[in-house]
Amino acid sequence: MIIREAVPADRDALLEIWLRSVRATHKFLTEDDIQSLLPLVRDAALVELELWVLCSRSGAPVGFLGLAEAKVEALFIAPEWIRRGGGRLLIEHARQLRGALTVDVNEQNPDALSFYRACGFEVVARSAVDDAGRPFPLLHLREVSP
Repeated sequence: MIIREAVPADRDALLEIWLRSVRATHKFLTEDDIQSLLPLVRDAALVELELWVLCSRSGAPVGFLGLAEAKVEALFIAPEWIRRGGGRLLIEHARQLRGALTVDVNEQNPDALSFYRACGFEVVARSAVDDAGRPFPLLHLREVSP
């Protein structure tokens, strides 16, 4: 797998990865929730974030990471590529770029929390709602100091 900087032509493929990944991993979201988030991802996140694309050996995008400064705002892997090391590669890449990282994780997504803990993050705070005030509690994580 390789990591490269995203280009505008990647947006459709990254949106498709986001959609498939969210449906596979965010079981607490309804389809209506996903559809309401889709324009925010398409029109804001995939345009405004610093995006890094995880590609298979053939060059096809299989995941991506979105950064805002040293905060991981998005990390999504195509379902068939989950648990193959790509998420860790993207986190390591972000660390090389920004140093110590922070990330917010949906409390109802225990697999994501386990992943970030295994990558050296710890929970430092909790919010009862997400950034838009929806009833999806967030756990705020930061990397554990060595």
